[in-house]
Amino acid sequence: MNRILMCGASIAAICTSTPALAQDVDAAAVLEELAAMRAEMAAMANRIESLESELETAQQVAAQANAAAAAASESAAAASESAAAAGDTQIAFKGAPEIKGESGWSFKPRGRLQYDAGFVSSPDSTGRPDGFGNEVRRARLGVQGDMPGGFGYKFELDFDGTDVAITDGFLSYATGDVEFVIGQHNNFQGLEELTSSLSISHMERAAFTDAFGFERRVGASATYANDAVLVQGGLFTDAVDDLSNKNWGVDGRVVYFPKLGETQLHFGGSVHYTDLESGMTVRYRQRPAVHFTSERFINTGNLGASSEFGFGGEVAIVHGPFHATGEAFWQNVDRPGALTDPTFFGGYVEVGLFLTEGDSRGYKGGKFDRIKPGSPVGEGGAGAVQVNVRYDRLDLNDGGIIGGTQDAFLASLIWSPTDWTRFMLGYAHLKYEDAVHPTAGGDTSYSVDSLGVRAQIDF
Repeated sequence: MNRILMCGASIAAICTSTPALAQDVDAAAVLEELAAMRAEMAAMANRIESLESELETAQQVAAQANAAAAAASESAAAASESAAAAGDTQIAFKGAPEIKGESGWSFKPRGRLQYDAGFVSSPDSTGRPDGFGNEVRRARLGVQGDMPGGFGYKFELDFDGTDVAITDGFLSYATGDVEFVIGQHNNFQGLEELTSSLSISHMERAAFTDAFGFERRVGASATYANDAVLVQGGLFTDAVDDLSNKNWGVDGRVVYFPKLGETQLHFGGSVHYTDLESGMTVRYRQRPAVHFTSERFINTGNLGASSEFGFGGEVAIVHGPFHATGEAFWQNVDRPGALTDPTFFGGYVEVGLFLTEGDSRGYKGGKFDRIKPGSPVGEGGAGAVQVNVRYDRLDLNDGGIIGGTQDAFLASLIWSPTDWTRFMLGYAHLKYEDAVHPTAGGDTSYSVDSLGVRAQIDF
């Protein structure tokens, strides 16, 4: 720009210093024109200097942007590496958070709460307490999950009033279609007992399951399962709360559960033998279809026993909203020194129907499973509504033992708003023969009624 201005000044000097040129050209006009040119060129020079300054500023901004972009790229790369490293960790929600980690680890908290209330009505002259009752039927907390190598674990505590008891507490190992379990777990007693209390169809399980002492025990077992066959067997001692003792037993169960189109079938049988420590006694008794009363109207009392042998059969069908099921079980007691060893009997038959469209009783792996409403509350639906009726018999009379008989007629109405919540109304009319509590007139044949409601939630 300075060279341009200098050139203009030189032209002006030539024009004023050359007489011949001055004669042909008006010197004043030329000078005026050159002055204007010099002003324009000065303005151009200023504009160029301004553009150079702006360019330098833009170059600085661009350099800063490039540096920021490089830093962002590094951060993104680091985040990608972290995400890749954590890619094997997943969190799903199945009633509670289930965390699945790298190399086969998983962890899931679990729990349930069942609150019962209701009434029991018995003949006044028996002198037995009845009327209103209520209790926390089950309050459990626990954890379960998998470990690398095919191993699994489950540990659960039940808070029963002021007592705390272990329900499940075991380690498992699965390979192919076979699973091995060691610890406290169910010993394959039958369909009703192995179905979770979250999914049973009445306030309590069939009378014989409690009367014959079905419970979780410490032992080792193996299970083979495929799409339609289940074979279970194990060697067990007693429940963890009753150890240490010398009791031991062998239990086995076989189930065939084919699915024909939309119809689920179930056929099963089980066998059980328990060898009892010398001097042991057994006692068979049962409540009137609800647990919040401690009263039993049939009861064998304590019987000296050296062993128990039981066997049972089970059958079920689930087709759309309809289900039917039944079981029968015989319990033989070997009584040292007795002329006759009694064999007691328990069994039931049941039918049930869903009143809500599209709902059906859950079934999985040889037992009934939770109800999953097709239109749950919270998603525009009303949940699942189910009605069930059952005839249940328990006979504790045999071999000179008069423990009484109980014939129960039960009905239940169940509302499952969601997969994880349930409300139940249950009624039972129970007819007794040879009841252990006679009326004032000595009658041991009479009826008892019970009515209960349950609120339930689990995760």
